[in-house]
Amino acid sequence: MRASGPPRAIAVGAICATRVFQVETVPPLPAKVMARRLVEMVDGMALSAACAFARLGGRAGIWARCGDDEPGRAARAVLQAEGLEVSGLRAVPGSATSQATVIVDERGERLVVPFHDPAVDASAHWLPLHDLSDADMLLCDVRWPEGAEAAMRAARAVGVTCMLDGEIAAPGVLDRLVPLATHAVFSDAGLLAFTGAPNVETALREVAQGHAGHVGATCGAAGYCWWECGAVHRVPAPVVPVLDTLAAGDVFHGAFALALSEGQRVAEAARFACHAASLKCTRFGGRLGCPQRFEVEASMEGECAA
Repeated sequence: MRASGPPRAIAVGAICATRVFQVETVPPLPAKVMARRLVEMVDGMALSAACAFARLGGRAGIWARCGDDEPGRAARAVLQAEGLEVSGLRAVPGSATSQATVIVDERGERLVVPFHDPAVDASAHWLPLHDLSDADMLLCDVRWPEGAEAAMRAARAVGVTCMLDGEIAAPGVLDRLVPLATHAVFSDAGLLAFTGAPNVETALREVAQGHAGHVGATCGAAGYCWWECGAVHRVPAPVVPVLDTLAAGDVFHGAFALALSEGQRVAEAARFACHAASLKCTRFGGRLGCPQRFEVEASMEGECAA
């Protein structure tokens, strides 16, 4: 039985030691360009969602693999210092922690260059699945399918809500994971790649016809849309000056999951999450730009007053 207190999420996915450079523009190759700013962090899709979940008022833990190396040890220390539970972060002997370089231009768009050690053991046998009984929400991404599948099967067995980040993935991964999610929350690009449909509305209808849970898609500046009661519903995103879109979708997932865990209806939760993600876009530094709860609530109040 779950303990009382703020909602608790567990995130399952990949983690990465990431360096983010801000430049004016990315020129054609060959080229050299000077960076204006640099930030280093530990990120990953489900991890960044969990960080947003915690920053906005919840509690969160991470189940993931890292290398048995200095970047892996540093990642554990960083996440623990940020208040995440890291007992489910496993250092895999003989492997290297994932690394990434991200270039963000003046429009807020980014180029992401990740490296994942192919020698990392994909097995999920070690996951502390019994810990799900004390969780309100399971957040999974597509970068570690074995872990996501094992965790979602166990979560469904004990009645825990499972939110999948339906991003573009290797062939067959979404076919394997989407049926296990109670909430399949795609990116618009991931949804269109998964279905081959010509537009988001048609794609949502197609997925929802074979899925008993929530099916939705983040659509960048266009906000969030989802299928409910035979129709597509939408919540727009507030208009903001965009500085960095890196991790905006992850912040949406974390905020959406928190609001749903608090008992908000889908439309209310989507509005909360759209404001959180939009505020993140005004700040450089990927997930580190996630706003605090009072900032999201002030943004929503300002929209109502306008």
